[in-house]
Amino acid sequence: MLELGGNTTAAPAGDLIRDVSEADFMTEVIEASNQVPVIVDFWAPWCGPCRTLGPALEAAVTRARGAVRMAKVNIDDNQAIAAQLRIQSIPTVYAFWKGQPVDGFQGALPQSQVDEFVTRVVQAAGGDASGGLDEAVAAAEEMLDQGAAADAAQTFAAILQEDDKNARAYAGMVRAHIALDDLDQAEAFLNGAPAEISQAPELEAAHAALQLARQAANAGPVDGLKAAVEADPDDHQARFDLAQALQATGRSDEAVDQLLELFRRDRDWNDEAAKTQLFTIFEALKPTDPVVQRGRRRLSSMIFA
Repeated sequence: MLELGGNTTAAPAGDLIRDVSEADFMTEVIEASNQVPVIVDFWAPWCGPCRTLGPALEAAVTRARGAVRMAKVNIDDNQAIAAQLRIQSIPTVYAFWKGQPVDGFQGALPQSQVDEFVTRVVQAAGGDASGGLDEAVAAAEEMLDQGAAADAAQTFAAILQEDDKNARAYAGMVRAHIALDDLDQAEAFLNGAPAEISQAPELEAAHAALQLARQAANAGPVDGLKAAVEADPDDHQARFDLAQALQATGRSDEAVDQLLELFRRDRDWNDEAAKTQLFTIFEALKPTDPVVQRGRRRLSSMIFA
C-alpha cells in the first residue's frame, strides 16, 4: 500500500477492522458511528461467498485510511444481533452513521463495487475516501515541477494502484512521461484513462501538453524563424512556426506574444490557428500562471474590441 509520508499515517488494521460481538456491538458500532461511519459485515465460517467478500471489504476499508471502520459479526456466535437486524442471508453488509443504518447490500460483490460502496458511505458522512491521496498527488506534482520526472512517475503509479480513477494522478503520469521524452507512453496513458475521468480538466490539460510536446519535436530553429519574421512581419506561417519553436524551448510568454500579434494581424488566418494554439497553451499551463492570465486578458481585449 502507498506510504504517503508526512503527518498522514495509516491507522493500524486493529483500529479499523474488529471482530464485534453482542457484548460490544453498541460501543463498537452504534456509538462509534457518531464519529466515523462503521461498516458491519455479517458472516459465518461456513459461508463461501463470505470468504471472498470479507477480504475485499477489509482492503477497501484499509485503503480509506481511517475515513471508515469495519466491524465483523459472526452470526453463528451472535444470533441475537442477526435476529434484531433481520439478517436473513449472508453475507449481508450494513453501513452505520450516527447510530443509524444508511446503506447496505447482500451477497458477494467484485472489488470495484466494494470500493464504490465504501466511497459512497464515506462521502455520505461528509468524509474523504481518498485517505490522503491528495497529499501524495501534490507531492508527486512537486517532484515533477522540480525536474524529478522519474520519481514523480513512480509516485503517480503507486497512487493509481490505490485509486485507478484519480484524474490528477493520470494527468501526472502523462506529464511525467512527456518530461521523460517518452511521448508514445504518455499518449498510451492518456488513451488508457477510464471513461469516467476521460473528460476531466486535468486530462484535458495533459492532452494539451502532449499536443505541444508533439509540435516541439518538429519545431524549427528559433533564430532562423525570428529572422524570417523580422524580414517580413506579414509572413504569418513564419510567425506561427516561431511561436511553436519558442514554446518548444519553454518560452511560453514569448510564444503567446507572437500568437497574439498574429491574431491581431489576421485573426482568421488558417482557420483561426493563432487562437486555437493560444487556447492549447493556456490549457496546458496552470490557470494561475501569469502567462495564462495576461494572455487571456489581451486576447479578450482583441476579440471584444
